[in-house]
Amino acid sequence: MTIGVDDDESAFSHLDDSKATEESWLRICSKLKGEVGEVEYRTWLTKIALGPVDGDEITLLLPTRFLRDWVRSQYGDRLSELWNQEVSSIRRVELQVARPGDPTAPTALLLEENPTPATVNTPSEPEDAGRTTPEVKSDIVASLDTRFTFDTFVVGKPNEFAYACARRVAEKPSSVGFNPLFLYGGVGLGKTHLMHAIGAELLQRGNVSVAYMSAEKFMYRFIAAIRSQSTMEFKEQLRSVDVLMIDDLQFLIGKDNTQEEFFHTFNALVDAGRQIVVSADKSPSDLSGLEDRLRTRLGCGMVADIHATTFELRISILEAKAAASGVVVPAKVLEFLAHKITSNVRELEGALNRLIAHANLFGRPVTLEATQDVLHDILKAHDRRVTIEEIQKKVAEHWNIRLTDMSSARRARAVARPRQVAMYLAKQLTSRSLPEIGRKFGNRDHTTVMHAVSRVAELMERDAAFAEDVELMRRMLES
Repeated sequence: MTIGVDDDESAFSHLDDSKATEESWLRICSKLKGEVGEVEYRTWLTKIALGPVDGDEITLLLPTRFLRDWVRSQYGDRLSELWNQEVSSIRRVELQVARPGDPTAPTALLLEENPTPATVNTPSEPEDAGRTTPEVKSDIVASLDTRFTFDTFVVGKPNEFAYACARRVAEKPSSVGFNPLFLYGGVGLGKTHLMHAIGAELLQRGNVSVAYMSAEKFMYRFIAAIRSQSTMEFKEQLRSVDVLMIDDLQFLIGKDNTQEEFFHTFNALVDAGRQIVVSADKSPSDLSGLEDRLRTRLGCGMVADIHATTFELRISILEAKAAASGVVVPAKVLEFLAHKITSNVRELEGALNRLIAHANLFGRPVTLEATQDVLHDILKAHDRRVTIEEIQKKVAEHWNIRLTDMSSARRARAVARPRQVAMYLAKQLTSRSLPEIGRKFGNRDHTTVMHAVSRVAELMERDAAFAEDVELMRRMLES
């Protein structure tokens, strides 16, 4: 299949000059890498090599039919555009599969059929010369993010157990009861951070090979190995590492063949005394869709959950990030963010980074008003619609009264006070009018609601314990 591009007819006078063509290709590769990102570029595009130039057509060679078809469908048009921009006389880009022994194929590409593994995430010259560090091919692993270390991980009640387990694995891989280490929790709570931190700590200690990849990449590489008839090479590469870390295992649900391959890789590594670290959004027992034998093996090591963050942990995270940035962020702004963005630490940090960037770009101090303006889109997305029914239910549970008391005519203080608090919170947390709120509380008049709101506000000023109770209710309803 030929991919065509129309452009002007200006000539490239030295098209047959291989050096000039290679320089053009290097510039195109640099642009592609900037557009698609490091990981995607390394996964799909590094194996493209230059083929011959024939008139207005250039041939690009790939090692397998699967890779050729994927590159053609995903990047074919863009490759044609970039070549035409770089060398205006090039009108067509042909993608072909290189065959060993083909005289038109570059030697460097043909070597990929029997590649020499490159060391990735391993020390270049270990002090212990008596032990050979297993090597891992660069295109089957992802790089560790140097920002994610144990030092930059903020520890609190919700994540302290997972943190302690991760530390233990980093200090003593394959410890009894810690293999595999299974981390689970919601999105953006720190699972990936801990996995990168384990890898960074192990590599710092030296003489250890570490492979980290997402479950999705594991699947793609396994499929590519099947298509290119190189499954044995794929197996050997993964089973030669000291520590294998697989992120977001839930992605393998429903992928039976990939699950089976992971199961055998898992067994081979554990039997050889190697460490495995896995993360997912649920515990092994709750990952319905995984094979029973795989769920059983995953649950036989150490399972550590990361709970949703508390207000105090979110404040600690924000304070640490703000201090590292060098920008002064007022405490009231940090508290505002910690109240508003409650479910995802990644988004919480992103919001703070955006604020800091805005302050640096415009040379303005961070204020609460500026925060609401700069983050209006994020804050709007997190403004949860609280209903009066939810408020009534929460308040009734907290003060141990019946839900029907919210609408009853009972005037006993034990009932009247919680009812007033519910009216106060309804006014604060919903957009309902006073008459509408009154109707939800047994068709009471709007003046009754006004009295309840002013009475609760007055009591909160005088009674710190009462104010704390009401504030707790507000936080529970907003989270």
